[in-house]
Amino acid sequence: MTGVFNYGILLNTYLVPFGLKIIAALAIWVVGSILINGFARLARRGLSLRHLDPTLANYAISTIHVALRIVLVMAILEVCGIPTTSFAALIGAAGVAIGVAWSGLLSNFAAGIFLVVLHPFKVGDTITAAGQTGTVMEIGLFMTIITTDNNLRVYIGNNKLFADNIINYSVNDSRRVDQRCQIAGEVDPATAIALLTERVSRIPNVLPTPAVSVSIVEFNALGTLLAVRLFAATADFGQVNNDTNSVIAETARAADWPAPATYQISVPLKMPSAPAASSPHPIQLADRADRATAT
Repeated sequence: MTGVFNYGILLNTYLVPFGLKIIAALAIWVVGSILINGFARLARRGLSLRHLDPTLANYAISTIHVALRIVLVMAILEVCGIPTTSFAALIGAAGVAIGVAWSGLLSNFAAGIFLVVLHPFKVGDTITAAGQTGTVMEIGLFMTIITTDNNLRVYIGNNKLFADNIINYSVNDSRRVDQRCQIAGEVDPATAIALLTERVSRIPNVLPTPAVSVSIVEFNALGTLLAVRLFAATADFGQVNNDTNSVIAETARAADWPAPATYQISVPLKMPSAPAASSPHPIQLADRADRATAT
């Protein structure tokens, strides 16, 4: 009877309350997760209705989601009877250790905050940074996702992205197309400039202002190097850039310009003539005469 009585005390005093706390904690976790996800969806919808920048909206939703999860865990600990004050001290000590071990990860988090605040680019912009060029798909808490022109998805740490030079191709309404045209020395530069200006101006989507500019860059061994500069809307830059190359090639072919090439002139070298036989020295003649007399 003593064993049964002790078992009953153990069951009623410890196991049942502990089991009820576990069930309550699971219920709070499930209900809390549903409420957090629902609140996150409502917040995202509200930010979208206010036309908030998608980058800032995603960052805000992620921060709210993490903060609410921490509050939910603290509430579960209170239900389970674990003092949150001592647990907070434990979290602080663990945070220091994690901060030292994950310094790179935390630096990415801090860089992400600066990217959102300083706003050098937003989702949908085409950028070059950290050695990659592509369209920004997402700016996360720790990394930024871009998709390259050949449809590769690249994940870049925010710290590396923020520490590098960032080129934003989408922030301005127009971009300048810069191409070169090398013409041979036999081609008149003035005629080539007039012809290229007229042909390039007729490319679709070329902006009328600033006007198309074709100018001489330098004179070199091949002939004359021309610079072709024109402006296009940012959305049409790729098409105008490719068409400019095609128009330069078609203009040179239609005008029958010779291919630029260096020319070498061969100059025959004069062969040195054989040295003339030198006459004997008078002393040598006298020496020969003495030897002949002695003989």
